[in-house]
Amino acid sequence: MREHRDDTDLENVKLTARERRFIKFASVEYENQLYMTPQDFLESVVEQEPRPRLKRRVLSAEEVEKYKDYTPAIKKGSSHLFRNLRDKGIVSYTEYLFLLSVLTKPKSGFRIAFNMFDTDGNQRVDKAEFLVMERIFSGAWKEKHGEQTLDDYDSDSNEKEETAIERDYVDDVEGLQRRHMVPTTLQLHLFGKRGTGVITYDHFYRFMDNLQTEVLELEFNEFSKGQSFITELDFAKILLRYTYLATDEYDVFLERLLQRVKDEKGISFNDFRDFCHFLNNLDDFTIAMRMYTLADRSISKDEFARAAKICTGYSLSEHLIDTVFAIFDADGDGLLHYKEFIAIMKDRLHRGFRVSGRFFDYNEALDAYDDPEYPMFQAWRHSLCRQLDYYIDSDALWH
Repeated sequence: MREHRDDTDLENVKLTARERRFIKFASVEYENQLYMTPQDFLESVVEQEPRPRLKRRVLSAEEVEKYKDYTPAIKKGSSHLFRNLRDKGIVSYTEYLFLLSVLTKPKSGFRIAFNMFDTDGNQRVDKAEFLVMERIFSGAWKEKHGEQTLDDYDSDSNEKEETAIERDYVDDVEGLQRRHMVPTTLQLHLFGKRGTGVITYDHFYRFMDNLQTEVLELEFNEFSKGQSFITELDFAKILLRYTYLATDEYDVFLERLLQRVKDEKGISFNDFRDFCHFLNNLDDFTIAMRMYTLADRSISKDEFARAAKICTGYSLSEHLIDTVFAIFDADGDGLLHYKEFIAIMKDRLHRGFRVSGRFFDYNEALDAYDDPEYPMFQAWRHSLCRQLDYYIDSDALWH
């Protein structure tokens, strides 16, 4: 059995930013595959570094089996799911990418996501449909990393006959994708202990909304220190924490805010959540701004407020907009240069990831493994890859 590379060897491995971050925060392994715990996932999206540890914990089959008893059903889901589970569960790399994409999606995109998984159009998603995601991710991994495919295995080996899904798991050296199947926390939560459950759009919507709320609560509580609000300065720090600003540029934004906010009112969680949901609609806001600013001019607070309401369906509070302008209005004329604002907020939205190239490019290598009795599967997957790229990114996530 091959050993996956030690973390200290990663500098010599060509990995994406997400792959490196997953490996960095993944604190457990099972059957030589790396996994995050629910707590690891939360920390990976709100912390710069993982908790100190001597080495990864190796899980036994008995421990993984017990996770079935800890994981609540989808009907009992809440915005404390990951915090309650802590280290009593596992999240695979492909699920990590899916969960990251959930955090950046506007509510209007929830239906698109559900329909993407609902391949037979019956308004229900079962485990097999959900695992199509695993197959596409793994296929893209094969092409990207040049890992061995089914034809590379010794035909005289005693490997047991594999299912279609098992064939598409990848045995990579880093331990991100491996040739085994295990009921993960996400699968248990969505489809139950036996994996026979189905989810409706209402279930799916609540899961995505709860996950977004949970991460935002975690960020807010870090600064609120038990209070019902954070300061305007804390709000600015949260917005700028994932950006690529130099230290002196970062300080300019904070000093500008301190000079302009004379009467601190604080930012409530509802205002903070509304603004973060607005950021999930940043692409629509960009389109609205382009229509406003054909002459490439800056925008006023009223124009900003109207465009935000058009994109989200609700109004941002006046104090929230005042605070945003206090942070980003460079010369204090009451106008905002929207291009710089959007560029900085894209870093915030995608938590600092800048990755060039598409992950879900159509992978012709997978065609060889399709069942010949279903020739339309190639065409369906080609279309699905395009939809995945649009859903996961919508022109921002991978740039």
